[in-house]
Amino acid sequence: MDHNTYIPKLAKIIEIKEEVGGARPIKTFRTQFLSTNNFSFHSGQCAMLSVFGKGESIISISSSPLLKDYLQFSILKMGRVTSSLHEMQVGDIIGIRGPYGNSFPVEDWKGKNIIFIGGGIGLAPIWSVLNTALSIKKDYGDLMLIYGARTSKDLVFQEELEELRKRMPVHLSIDVEEPDWKEFVGFVPQNVTDKKPSPKNAIAITCGPPIMIKFVIKALEGLGFKDEQIYTTVENKMKCGIGKCGRCNIGVHYVCKDGPVYSWAEFKKLPQEY
Repeated sequence: MDHNTYIPKLAKIIEIKEEVGGARPIKTFRTQFLSTNNFSFHSGQCAMLSVFGKGESIISISSSPLLKDYLQFSILKMGRVTSSLHEMQVGDIIGIRGPYGNSFPVEDWKGKNIIFIGGGIGLAPIWSVLNTALSIKKDYGDLMLIYGARTSKDLVFQEELEELRKRMPVHLSIDVEEPDWKEFVGFVPQNVTDKKPSPKNAIAITCGPPIMIKFVIKALEGLGFKDEQIYTTVENKMKCGIGKCGRCNIGVHYVCKDGPVYSWAEFKKLPQEY
């Protein structure tokens, strides 16, 4: 009998890393399935994580699909389920079902330059496709990351970012000046304008707070990027993950099935209610 899509597969937490502390903490969890791992996904897709007795929440997969040893999720503590996840320890068991949604069309981007633009926890959905492209760098052109957060302490993947600098340009920013900060001070869209990535043979991917995405897209348009060259993800609240409950709909579109990845050309056609 086929596996029931509503029943999560059991997975063990094998590693927890505190990315950000304070009032809006972020932790990264690495998990392994207890049974045979036949979970196949593509960059940009999500999974539904279950904390038994508390509920479930849909989270972007931040590890590359080329990596088979574990699944990685970077989670901002917000509600009941994410707060419960933040209380869990290495060795604890969670449920995972999915994957859900569409994905970044990385096959179509071969030979192109890719600019990754993230803000805060918005780097997590981008992290999967960034590391996928980096793993098969010969298939792509130049890669660049532009990433920012409110403060230097709110930047995720800080150790990984330092390693990343050895392989591609990394441009960081914080909103307000801090002592000893030597990189860009200002909002992410301003940093995009400052770094002036070229639209020639390029794709730009952006994810972060909606207001950031709005002005990043304006900045990219000002640099000459066309709608078809800009991609983003829509973080609507998803419940079932399979297009049945209607919690994530935008008009006739269900983000859990038709999204969460959209080109700006596609996104502009969605109802203005969003």
